[in-house]
Amino acid sequence: MTDEQLHISPRVARILMSEEAVYGLILVSGMIVVSGTLVGTSANALVTVAVTVFVFYLAHVYAGTLGRLAATDGGARLSTSIREAARHSLGMIMASVAPIVILLLGTTDLIDDMTAIWVALIVNAVLLGVLGWIAVARWTPRFWPRLLSALITAGFGLVLIALKAFIHH
Repeated sequence: MTDEQLHISPRVARILMSEEAVYGLILVSGMIVVSGTLVGTSANALVTVAVTVFVFYLAHVYAGTLGRLAATDGGARLSTSIREAARHSLGMIMASVAPIVILLLGTTDLIDDMTAIWVALIVNAVLLGVLGWIAVARWTPRFWPRLLSALITAGFGLVLIALKAFIHH
């Protein structure tokens, strides 16, 4: 499956194919496990995830800005470094949209709290698998490397789902 087949713009595809997007999904899954286990409400998970992702995004932008400034030995402008770091880190924010929407549905009682938490975790694992598949598909047309990448990437989310199941029961 290509970006064109998925009807994704090249800019959005570049953001979603970043290490920040993969890291963001794993971070969100971890926060859902921790927050959902402590209180068990989708509202608590939603607030925890949203605040944590935002703080990690800001920290990532700050670190990226410092790295860009240091790498240029004073040759880069601060505003340019901030803008580039913010753009580079956007995948973390974009990757959190789907699970945040799902958790939001749980806070409105359209779906049960625990269902929202579990669905958000499962969607994250599926998204991780899709990102792993697409990333390797850009590298090779071969099926087995794509599948292996999808399974490894989804595996990070599956480990967190297993942790949630272990802690919850």
